[in-house]
Order: sequence, then structure tokens, then C-alpha cells
Amino acid sequence: MYQSTEKNSISMYEINRGRVLRTLEFIQDMIVISLCIGLFSFMVIQVRDMFFSLLPPLDFHVVTADILFLLILVELFRLLIIYLQEQRISIGVAVEVSIVSALREVIVKGVLEITSSQVLATCAFLLVLGVLLFLRVWLPPTFEGIDPEQEVSKRYKRLHREELIQSNGR
Repeated sequence: MYQSTEKNSISMYEINRGRVLRTLEFIQDMIVISLCIGLFSFMVIQVRDMFFSLLPPLDFHVVTADILFLLILVELFRLLIIYLQEQRISIGVAVEVSIVSALREVIVKGVLEITSSQVLATCAFLLVLGVLLFLRVWLPPTFEGIDPEQEVSKRYKRLHREELIQSNGR
């Protein structure tokens, strides 16, 4: 007949915790959406500036830098869209952004104007990123092809739901 106050307080805690988590996730999604809108607006401004840099006199380095910078912005936008869809950061896209960013700096400055230690460091950095990209593409997340992060998240949500049902059902 009577439920103990401990069980009621625990169930209220669980209900409030779920509401707080949903609210925080909503706020986080709104932040990412505002980042997407801001990044898209910045990309439009960059496209306009790029077209102005195509007018004579044509400076190859400026045009190349603008195009590569725009590609970096597109990849960052894609990274944010993937985060909104899947609630995770795509390692492959993040590595691609890093590779294009490093190559942009080398192309804009010119290989002949960069010191040899910077060239070697950039080469090592690009080699590590290339290995990461290769491993990400050719190896499945697990041997069975199951993403372990999603499986753990599903298991945690299922257990949390069962605990909530049990605490509300008694």
C-alpha cells in the first residue's frame, strides 16, 4: 500500500536526471546548430571574397589559399552535420580536415620558404594522419563490424530504462 520515501525520492531523482540530461543535450544541439549557421555564413562571405580575388590582377597564392580555406570550412561544416546526425565526432572527417589544413599551410607559404625542420615536422604529421586515415578506412570498428561505442550506449540506455521502469512500477 504505502511506498517508502526512499523509493519515491530515488524515482523522482531518476525522472529529474533524465529531464536534465535531455535539456542539456537540447542545449548542446542548439549550440552546434548555431555553430553550423555561423560557419555557413562565414563560408558565404569567403566565397564572395574568393570571387573578388579572381578579378585581375590575379594572385595565384591568394586564390589557392582561398580555395583551400573554403574546402577546410566545408569539411568542418560536414563534421558538425555528422555530429548532429549521429551525436559523435567522425574521426575520418577530422583527420581529413587536419590533412587539408596542413597542406594548405605548406602550399600557401611555399616549400622553398619553409625551414627544413618545419618540412620534416609537417611530413611526420601528415604521415601519422595518413596512417590514421588508412586504419580508419580499412579496419572495421570491431572484428564483428559492430561499433562498440554505440553498443555500450544502447546497453546503458536499456539498463537505465529498465531501472526507471522498476522504480516507477513498485
